[in-house]
This record gives sequence, C-alpha cells and structure tokens, in this order.
Amino acid sequence: MNALTLLIIRHAEKPDGDATGPGLTHKGTPDSKSLVIFGWERAGAWTALFGSGLGGATYPTPQAVYAADPDSTKDGSDPSRRPYETVLELAARVGLDKPNTSFAKGQEAALVDALLAQSGTVLVAWEHKAIISDILPRLPVSNAGELPTHWSGKRFDVVLRFDCAAGGTELAFTELYPCLMPGDSAKPLKRDPKDD
Repeated sequence: MNALTLLIIRHAEKPDGDATGPGLTHKGTPDSKSLVIFGWERAGAWTALFGSGLGGATYPTPQAVYAADPDSTKDGSDPSRRPYETVLELAARVGLDKPNTSFAKGQEAALVDALLAQSGTVLVAWEHKAIISDILPRLPVSNAGELPTHWSGKRFDVVLRFDCAAGGTELAFTELYPCLMPGDSAKPLKRDPKDD
C-alpha cells in the first residue's frame, strides 16, 4: 500500500424535528435532504480545520475529498445532499473543483477499493450507518478491535483516522475529537448509547 492517511467524517447536522430547523440548500431553499443551519456552520468548521493548515499533523489537509453522490444511490434509499454539502467548501479550499462523487451510497466496496489505491491524505464524508456497516469492515485495520461498532445519530463531531506507511499492508486506527462546535463531545463513539 502507498503511504496513506484516510480521514472519515459523518455528514454535518440534518433536520431533526423542530429543534434544528429545516434543511436548506446553500441558496437558502428549503430541502429536507440538505443540512440545517448548524450543519452549514459545522461544514465551515471542518473547512477551517482541514483546509487552513491549522489542524497540524493531527488534522492534515487532504489532497483528495470524497462524498457520496448527492443525486443517486445504489441501495434503494433516497439520495442525500448532506455529505456533499459538508465538504463542498473544503474541496474548494484545498484547490479541488468539487468533492469526488464517483460513488453513491450502496457502492461502499468500490469506494474502499478506490481509497486504498490512493496516497497522501484523503478525506471522506458519508452517512454514519453506512460508515459503520459498509466501510469500516472493508478496511484492513491493524487494531480493528478499537473500531466503533455503532455511531449515535446525535454525533456529528468525530473524525475516524487511518494511517498506513509506504509498503504497509494495514491501517492504524485513531478516533479523534476536535470539539469544534458547542455541544461537541470528546467521548468515544463506543461509549454512546445505541439510539438508531
């Protein structure tokens, strides 16, 4: 394997009843498949963390940014714009036209194959349940026992980091808690209750 740092985040906040307000496109048009205002703020926080160099070695600037296709899925579910919206400005900040959306939800096996062929730093924004069930089990992780087995529907604040040195065959996993927004937690995902 090439030298690789893989960063996986969940899309930012989504509509959740009256408490969060409606989903809105980047132009302010109501859309239930888009981020809420707080989610747009988190997308900005991710852009600042990963796109400014201020994250240092712990949160490196990605050379490639992936998000689930916002317009289609391959698993029968409805498409969501949230992963794409979460990293759209980050991709622009690091000099990319837009996030790579070559893979839709339901194509996680092909996504992982493409990611493992990369080198440098790669960031992926995806839906949390598919991260747990369809992405993590496909990664060759040396400390797989430390991987989260569930991701609370209330958590949008975690970075899953995987590192492999050049010539290595496995990724080393680290769970990171940048605590960028009010209410963010430094608690491991494994310690959260299973709520969905």
